[in-house]
Amino acid sequence: MVYLVGAGAGDFGLLTVKASEVLEAADVVIYDRLADDEILNLCPNAKKIYVGKAAGRHTLKQSEINQLLVDEARENKIVVRLKGGDPFVFGRGGEEALYLRENDLPFEIVPGVTSAIAVPAYAGIPVTHRGIATNFAVVTGHEDPTKPESSINWEKISTAVDTLIFLMGVANLPQIVAKLIENGRKTDTPAALIRWGTKNNQEVFVTTLAEAPSVKISPPAIFVVGEVVKLRERLKWFDTKILFGRKILVTRARSQASKLSNALKNLGAQVIECPTIKITAPSDNFSAIDAAIKHLRDFDWIIFTSANGVEKFFERLRFYGLDARILNKVAAIGSATAQKLSNFGIIADVVPENFVAESLAASLRDFVAGKKVLLARAEVAREILPDMLKNFGAEVTIAPVYKIIPEIPAQIDFESVDLITFTSSSTVENFVAAYGVPKVSVAAIGAITARTLENFGVKPAIIAEEFTIEGLVEAIEKFYGR
Repeated sequence: MVYLVGAGAGDFGLLTVKASEVLEAADVVIYDRLADDEILNLCPNAKKIYVGKAAGRHTLKQSEINQLLVDEARENKIVVRLKGGDPFVFGRGGEEALYLRENDLPFEIVPGVTSAIAVPAYAGIPVTHRGIATNFAVVTGHEDPTKPESSINWEKISTAVDTLIFLMGVANLPQIVAKLIENGRKTDTPAALIRWGTKNNQEVFVTTLAEAPSVKISPPAIFVVGEVVKLRERLKWFDTKILFGRKILVTRARSQASKLSNALKNLGAQVIECPTIKITAPSDNFSAIDAAIKHLRDFDWIIFTSANGVEKFFERLRFYGLDARILNKVAAIGSATAQKLSNFGIIADVVPENFVAESLAASLRDFVAGKKVLLARAEVAREILPDMLKNFGAEVTIAPVYKIIPEIPAQIDFESVDLITFTSSSTVENFVAAYGVPKVSVAAIGAITARTLENFGVKPAIIAEEFTIEGLVEAIEKFYGR
């Protein structure tokens, strides 16, 4: 099966559910230039073949792309032909589908959100609007409007359509404008040029038809002509978000980064995920926690100091065919850890007001004397919590349920980064080991992480008041809002 899939206009969130499902099932992905490479993360195990085209630079001719689809499909593979926007809107998807049909190969079309509508929408420009525009046309701007055999009927389209949207027309903008004016479109018609539409670095230039060629702009961009452009001033929403235009680096482990990344994206930020840590099995291969689980009923308290600890502990519990019914009293270091416990049907008996080890130990002071306490935590962690519990008379067993190791460093252009976020001391230490001391503004999830940064001579610009992802995002929002 060959799927001809539209990847949408650029914003990863505009990818359709159907497209996501198809990509996850793909054996081969043959893709064009994409506005968001994050889409390719949906198919990590698929063979990926780049066949993108830029002005004057074609990786493969169209005929070669057609044959490539046939060759891959005949190997009994699920093949995805991934295109920006929609495959049937100037995407040559029809040509590829016809070639597949000629070769007796099955195919499906998965439409995408075309930039012709999405990009103006992200700029606050509706392509139709009651009382202003009752119709619109999408026109290729890639064709040379001066050639005698132009397939564009300039005489009719120039004045018959309320809103005109030209795709891929930056290089031919002077000729497009000349043709429109020559065929009756008024010179003072509102117009807009939108570059990198739907992306965090979107640029919108509002002008008039006659003045549009004087705007200095380079591809990728679309050209909108019509009275609807006037609505942008009142309807713009995307480029007014509080973090719009900001590039923020997230150093959290890849498996955990999405919550923070998505929250920042929703505020308009461009997020670069640069994980500095990876969560793996502890060095003893779970021998300590497995030994503790065999005698779990003997422990009066089980203490969790992270959401990771909760998840890994319950993985081992399930491995032995056990569940939460075997637990006695449970304590969590903070709201995120308590929330993770609630996912397993556990309401923590103790959650301190301040989400740090010292506060957790103090909250347990009156409950642990003479009690057996199991501390399920990272292999390497601060010793303040077990030391304080022992001073309070507890018998403490430390059982590592995971280990944090450095992630392989990625290539990052730090000069373009506005802010780096750190969600633990380990993210700080591994970042410094990989990249050196950060030279841009940094945000810390709490006091302990901030202290680790200060040990490296870095004063955080932002420190969350509540030591959670939500608290960190709120602190970032306040900082830039100010």
